[in-house]
Amino acid sequence: MPTPRHATPRRYLMCPPAHFEVTYAINPWMDPTKPVDVPLAVAQWEDLRDRYRALGHTVEELIPRPGLPDMVYAANGATVVDGRVLGARFAFREREPEAAAHLEWFRAHGFAHVREPVHINEGEGDFAVTASYLLAGRGFRASPLSHGEAQEFFGRPVIGLDLVEPRYYHLDTALAVLDDAADEVMYYPSAFSPGSREVLRRLFPDALIATDDDAAALGLNAVSDGLHVLLPQAATGLFHPLRQRCFEPLGIDLSELLKGGGSVKCCTQELRDHG
Repeated sequence: MPTPRHATPRRYLMCPPAHFEVTYAINPWMDPTKPVDVPLAVAQWEDLRDRYRALGHTVEELIPRPGLPDMVYAANGATVVDGRVLGARFAFREREPEAAAHLEWFRAHGFAHVREPVHINEGEGDFAVTASYLLAGRGFRASPLSHGEAQEFFGRPVIGLDLVEPRYYHLDTALAVLDDAADEVMYYPSAFSPGSREVLRRLFPDALIATDDDAAALGLNAVSDGLHVLLPQAATGLFHPLRQRCFEPLGIDLSELLKGGGSVKCCTQELRDHG
């Protein structure tokens, strides 16, 4: 019999897409010629926020800043483990000012251990946390040197994973943590190099493997509280396998925000205040 699942209360940081637009392209999903419906983007974002709150989670809000349209992808602004905050250093100049906005928020909200990084990392875009590991993507954005920096700061073993498919330029587009306490994940093998696929197979032999179609719907850009898995509603092929594992998948429509290359996880930074 599958192990019963239990949701654990989470605390998230999100940023409304009040200034969301696509006027440049820094990933394959972005097309400045496609118009963005900002009121629809806001409504979709509010639905995600309200779903979290209805499930019993706490959502803190970061004030959006004009001229920073990608602030809605709050997961990229930092990584928080055991109440320790490793800030971001963005690869593209268009997003550089977001890093300071996040660090200001953490310092203003009582986080005592806040580090401004030396090496490029884009927060939870390329860092995924489980009980045993800090999984760390590289290849398109994060510097491999950021992995050692994170390991020293958090005191957790870092597992470097090489991303090779441009559409899956961040780890959180290719892998999602389903049960952090049990080291349970789902991922899309083709996004990774052969060696990294073998590492994932060894570490997570029972992982849920996503299909091409579900990965292309950004179905792995998902957030789980240990029971409920919030993911793009278009990733229909993941719903049945998740239910077979006793998770409760909840489809979310973030189609407007997908125009910037992000979905559920990109909009959601987890504030892990305690070990």
